[in-house]
Amino acid sequence: MGRDYEIIARETVYDGFFRVSRFTLRHALFAGGQSEALVRERFERGHAVGVLPYDPWRDRVVLVEQFRIGALDSGLGPWLLETVAGIVEPGETPEDVARRESLEEADCRLGELMPITHYLVSPGGTSQTVHLFCAPVDSRDLRLEGHGNPAEGEDIRLHVLPAEEAIAMIGEGGIQAAMPIIALQWLALNRESLRDRWRDGPPAPYNGPASAP
Repeated sequence: MGRDYEIIARETVYDGFFRVSRFTLRHALFAGGQSEALVRERFERGHAVGVLPYDPWRDRVVLVEQFRIGALDSGLGPWLLETVAGIVEPGETPEDVARRESLEEADCRLGELMPITHYLVSPGGTSQTVHLFCAPVDSRDLRLEGHGNPAEGEDIRLHVLPAEEAIAMIGEGGIQAAMPIIALQWLALNRESLRDRWRDGPPAPYNGPASAP
């Protein structure tokens, strides 16, 4: 049977702000043969895109702070520092989302989008993946408050931090979400090469079709 699997049945058991699917399936075993029929629920919330805006001319990063229901009972506090992020809508590319959300959540226009990674958020229970990017941004005069889409209940504050300080916050427990941890660790490894790549000056404003109205 190799690495084969068989989906016996699939049904939607909840469809609200998010969706939950239930699978009945069996799959190949490492020792040979196949498993008994298993029932597993899967959380469906759409695929996401995150982007770390980085000012290589001033060596600063732009992070967003907002209330997160998933952190409410974590003991870490529900207001989290994160990268800019959003869900891929029909017809959008990950690059479209990165630029749209950067305008909506941080009112900033990005230069070249540098791919960091594409990863599964929590494959034991959700189908969601994240495309993660880093991009140059001119951090001068960014407005710190009043960001997000009020119609979606968003209330977002910007933090423009020295890169070294933001990276150090990972070890100090100041950043608890996976997406910014991954992005900042990648930045720590690639910071000098990015500064060399983008040293010629701040990016020109992006005026392509992915711009938000």
